[in-house]
Amino acid sequence: MLKIRPFLKWAGNKYQILERIEAVLPQGSRLIEPFVGSGAVFLNLAYQEYLLADINGDLIDLYLTLQSEGESFISYCKTFFTEENNLDKRYYEMRELFNTTKDNTLKAALFIYLNRHSYNGLCRYNSKGGFNTPFGKYIKPKFPEKAMFHFLSKAKNAVFKVADFRDIMKTAKKGDVVYCDPPYVPLSATANFTAYSCSGFGNKDQVELAELARALAGRGVPVLISNHATEFTLDAYKTAKIERLAVQRFISCDGANRGKAEEVLALFDGA
Repeated sequence: MLKIRPFLKWAGNKYQILERIEAVLPQGSRLIEPFVGSGAVFLNLAYQEYLLADINGDLIDLYLTLQSEGESFISYCKTFFTEENNLDKRYYEMRELFNTTKDNTLKAALFIYLNRHSYNGLCRYNSKGGFNTPFGKYIKPKFPEKAMFHFLSKAKNAVFKVADFRDIMKTAKKGDVVYCDPPYVPLSATANFTAYSCSGFGNKDQVELAELARALAGRGVPVLISNHATEFTLDAYKTAKIERLAVQRFISCDGANRGKAEEVLALFDGA
């Protein structure tokens, strides 16, 4: 499998376990991802069509802008990757501009700039919906030009939507395959990376997701969910086919503790 890297850094990016996901995910005519994130799965699996959604409007607006404006947008984004813009003062000016601008193309370009210049590439928002990840202090952030062109090519067969997972999953029909990569259940009280939007994602949402997966499987639509392997998730996914795997964690405030965590792939297929 020749893997294509996403152009965005993303917490929980599935690039490193694509082979395991591909081995479990059934075939179908359309892949639906209610939590598309960086798009690692969509970029690397072959389906005729894709319905890709996320509750993060900034993320989906970026994808729609790239899809519609193409090469000219990529060239525009590249202009933000300069030595002058890789300074903490300039970063915080750009972050403030991102949080206040009404220019959709500028905001989309700034999303990429912030993603590549912020601490660990984290996409984090405060309670008011403002992007608040601090400066990352990288020597020379790399502009992901080639990866953006790969995404643009694959996006020709994709529909992008800002939507809650419930609304997207309810549109699934026979012939579709659903892959869900929700914000993970935390392994501890201090290891919670669910602030991809200001709305958060709690245990009630996790349970509703599992219930929707069971319902869709009962209608002939297979659903694969990835998450941490915890007592909570294993109970929520008890009617699914479970595969456990150890995955290296790369986003942590303590570099010495970026070890492996056990994850689960839960397949609801009605079989």
